[in-house]
Amino acid sequence: MEHLLWWQYALIGAIFIWSGFVRSGLGFGGAVLALPFLLLVKNDPLLFLPIISIHLLVFSSWIAWQGSRTLKKETKSATDNSDIPKEAQSNIAWGYLKKALGIMIVPKLIGVFGLLTLPGNIVTGVIFVIVAVFAVSYILNKPFYTNNKFLDTVFLMLGGYVSGTSLIGAPLIVSVFATKVPRHQLRDTLFVLWFILVMIKMASFLIAGVDLQLIHQLWLLPCALIGHVFGQKLHERIQKAETPVFFQFIGWALLIVCGFGLYSTFML
Repeated sequence: MEHLLWWQYALIGAIFIWSGFVRSGLGFGGAVLALPFLLLVKNDPLLFLPIISIHLLVFSSWIAWQGSRTLKKETKSATDNSDIPKEAQSNIAWGYLKKALGIMIVPKLIGVFGLLTLPGNIVTGVIFVIVAVFAVSYILNKPFYTNNKFLDTVFLMLGGYVSGTSLIGAPLIVSVFATKVPRHQLRDTLFVLWFILVMIKMASFLIAGVDLQLIHQLWLLPCALIGHVFGQKLHERIQKAETPVFFQFIGWALLIVCGFGLYSTFML
């Protein structure tokens, strides 16, 4: 990145503000909605993926910690906590998170080490089409429930594989988690999941000797922080919305993510 022009640096900073806003507001989509723009500035995914990964590690751990601290304060102020289920006292759905990780971990590792021969753009395209179907069902206020453990497993495995090959497996994973995890736990649960998955991805970067662009974190992290602050306000508004509105918002967000994802996969 040392050889870029000043306007390229300015655009990259603005895009990372946008990325932080989306990540904090929705809990997903920060990478997918930023990468197409970043690749228009400089068509080199390995230049930006390590930066995005580090941002995910920093902000996912921070948001999960904030959520835990807020919930502890609310629980402490309650008159009787003994009747509240243990799972409900947490901002993270640990039970389903562990179950999902057990399903995703092997495909994730396969994706990281590139052991499958399927073309990456084909796998990604299929995933975004599937997620678009989920998104439309949310927008029409008719969320698609599979009630089928096999299909849920397939979707999570595909999401794990694509998150191993890149960082764009979130839409398919979210489409499953959104119907399995209580809405007040959804964002923080996803951030813990992103933290674990990105740690595996970072290990692959280190093994491959990829430049992590650490010097540029000094100015890109503050850019992402600006977006994070405004995204937090958006998240608070989403949380206060009625359940149908909440799912419709998630649906539109997923549909937009799919549009950008398909564009970046087949057009760039």
